[in-house]
Amino acid sequence: MPDDPAPPSPCINVCVLDPDGLCRGCLRTGDEIARWMSMSASEQRRLIETLDERRRQRTYPNREMT
Repeated sequence: MPDDPAPPSPCINVCVLDPDGLCRGCLRTGDEIARWMSMSASEQRRLIETLDERRRQRTYPNREMT
């Protein structure tokens, strides 16, 4: 069985935390940024899914996603 390759980092080099504690570039928390390299590939993929949801919520904050 092949190794599970890690996904690319979600970092886009806009590394500033907003008042909510989220990076303005990738929407990770400081803790998520610090832990990225020690996460397994599956943990990284789950976090990317979480980031996608955060992005949708910021784009459509009053819309319930199904």
